[in-house]
Amino acid sequence: MTSIVIPAHNEARVIGRLLDSLLADSAPGDHEDPADDTGTDIVVVCNGCTDDTARIAAARGPRVRVVEIPVPSKHAALRAGDDHAHGFPRLYVDADVVITNADVRALTEPLDDETSGVLATAPERRIPLAACSWRVRAYYQVWQRLPAVREGLFGRGVIAVSKAGHARIAALPPLMADDLAASLAFTPEERRVVDTARVEIQPPRTWQDLIKRRVRAAVSTAQVEQHQGPEGASARTGKADLKAMLRGEPKLLVPLVVFVAAALAARRKAEKAIRAQDFGTWLRDESSRQN
Repeated sequence: MTSIVIPAHNEARVIGRLLDSLLADSAPGDHEDPADDTGTDIVVVCNGCTDDTARIAAARGPRVRVVEIPVPSKHAALRAGDDHAHGFPRLYVDADVVITNADVRALTEPLDDETSGVLATAPERRIPLAACSWRVRAYYQVWQRLPAVREGLFGRGVIAVSKAGHARIAALPPLMADDLAASLAFTPEERRVVDTARVEIQPPRTWQDLIKRRVRAAVSTAQVEQHQGPEGASARTGKADLKAMLRGEPKLLVPLVVFVAAALAARRKAEKAIRAQDFGTWLRDESSRQN
């Protein structure tokens, strides 16, 4: 049985969209009998919610199990989801993305093959940018081309792991960048971006919300690097990456300027939190949760 764990903190505006997508093409018997190891088990962990997230998730019927915990913590929600999930492969899915059950099956195929050596998978991204400001669109023109972004499992809102892969990430400490830490926990040979699976990720619509995301990314990356030490792997973008991109695509000059401006602005804003070792303040982007 495949288990899907969805941590959700005040996600009433988006949780129904994700669940409807997962349930639309799943088999009628899925989720109904925990003893049946052929279906899909969906667990929504509402952590510290003060809105209707739990009610909306529960309204999807017995094919979705809802767990409520009082503390607003993604790490605690993931662990609670593990306590209630029944099977492997296991997927961890952010509540604000959209993925189908067919994509879930594509992600689990390499994990079911014990000879593949693959312990973790993630889908290709689809990022709809039409409603975003021009600077946000320019930023993502560059971001999506970065080697680390193309090859890593982070920034996709979905990670699937085998039982052995789960043992690897279960040992990780609570970190803001849980997806980055999980991606770096596997070698390139142990992880795979599955090109037959897609996830839709809603981007920030405004420059201000983009900077919030980038500040959060800068702070959380610093925390991961502190945990790993100087010898740990990194997903930071180097100047060489940007220069190579410009040489290959000179038309990206303006987007590259926007990308660097966002990176510098985020770095300045992140410095105070990093100095204070504040790795608990979650700068949430609300614009991506608009209808």
